[in-house]
Amino acid sequence: MCLAIPGKVLSTYDQHGVRMAKVQFGGVVREACLECVPEVQAGEYVLVHVGFALSRIDEAEAERTLEALRELDQLAELEAPAADEPAERAQSLPGKEGPGDNRR
Repeated sequence: MCLAIPGKVLSTYDQHGVRMAKVQFGGVVREACLECVPEVQAGEYVLVHVGFALSRIDEAEAERTLEALRELDQLAELEAPAADEPAERAQSLPGKEGPGDNRR
């Protein structure tokens, strides 16, 4: 099943002529393309699927959706490192254990 995940837009910027954003999903921040919703501003919430913001939603809807996804255990992929995120960074995230992690 493919899901769109709600996230809060932290900032927007232009990358090679494409409108982009830093979007926070719980404690994880990822990049998302805003070309489908160019009117979105920092502080608003969007539904993101495979790196593309597909629609704008309100904060209450974002919270309800995140809670439902938590209950269904569908948020694990957010904890995986992004394709451009170094493995060492991913292993240093809170709650992550990896080689050389002595926080047991």
